[in-house]
Amino acid sequence: MKRLFTLLAGILAWAAMTAAAEGVPDAEDLAKDAQLARSFQGVIMIAFVSESCPYCKVVLDEFMIPTSRNRDYDTKLVMRRVEVGGGRMLRDFKGRRISHGDFAERQRIGMVPTVVVFSPDGKRLGQPLIGLSTVDYYGYYFNEVIENGLAVVRQTSPRH
Repeated sequence: MKRLFTLLAGILAWAAMTAAAEGVPDAEDLAKDAQLARSFQGVIMIAFVSESCPYCKVVLDEFMIPTSRNRDYDTKLVMRRVEVGGGRMLRDFKGRRISHGDFAERQRIGMVPTVVVFSPDGKRLGQPLIGLSTVDYYGYYFNEVIENGLAVVRQTSPRH
């Protein structure tokens, strides 16, 4: 019985790690993410979310995670998530350590989910996607903020 319990615990732990790995990574080092995005003239897309927000889960599961699995976006954007109110630490675009909650506050995030596209310099590009009114139209706006951000970055970045 003890072996069975250990085996089940191991399977559950593996499943949890696999699910987390498939999701959108937490923001840890935005300066490093910016370097990566700069290397392919891309953007950084950050989802500001809360664990208790059911709409955040929809945005992550229906839009961000499928986009992160689409290889066409590998050279367009870096995706991260920030837990609004969270105490986990990250490095901001200038390399300074700050909590997820303080970073969200500094970005004036007042509602979740909020999806913001940033340039590799850490500047906001366009209007953020705030909330989730209807899933049917959200995909259009989601892709639009990516493409608009890319147009700005690729227009102003020197070509390699």
